[in-house]
Amino acid sequence: MMLTIGHSTHHFSKFVELLRESGVTAVADVRSTPSSQFAPQFNRGALEQGLKESGVKYVYLGKELGARTKDTTCYVDGRVKYGRLARTPDFLDGIDRLMKGSAAERIAIMCTEGEPLNCHRTVLISQVLTQRGVSVKHVHSDGWSESHASAMERLMAKFGLAEPELFRTPAERIEDALSRQEERIAYVNQDFPVDQTADV
Repeated sequence: MMLTIGHSTHHFSKFVELLRESGVTAVADVRSTPSSQFAPQFNRGALEQGLKESGVKYVYLGKELGARTKDTTCYVDGRVKYGRLARTPDFLDGIDRLMKGSAAERIAIMCTEGEPLNCHRTVLISQVLTQRGVSVKHVHSDGWSESHASAMERLMAKFGLAEPELFRTPAERIEDALSRQEERIAYVNQDFPVDQTADV
């Protein structure tokens, strides 16, 4: 079992309360840039120190699992393609570290967005973990833990894909919904070269 959580603009004490209610013993920070203009209590140094004082371990995995990768091969027309990112050595190493760590700790994968569907921790990282047989739940700001399957149902409903279809399986509809959400939330960096020929 692994959890995900967004720090949003919570007071630090509220964030720790959410972690404790979910039994979290370690936080894996997957932000590419581990700082927040609007919530400085979640800047990397302050977060790490606060978690330590609260008895929660901290590890930074933004280089491996962050959505704003520096690997230019992951971009098409300046936009990160999650399929490419998921195949990079750094990303795969980050996933392996999470899975190994989960044998000893109850890990919360942390990013910024409060709504799980608006974050790569759900659309990318959790998808890869579930494909590897890991059970994932998403902790909401009110403490509710939503299964990844439920989150995917909500995502399909968001795009009018919740109802059964004659010619597509549920898995195909989920992939469609994930692709559409990726187009909405994936990082765009116009400084990276345009590549319209390679596979996505």
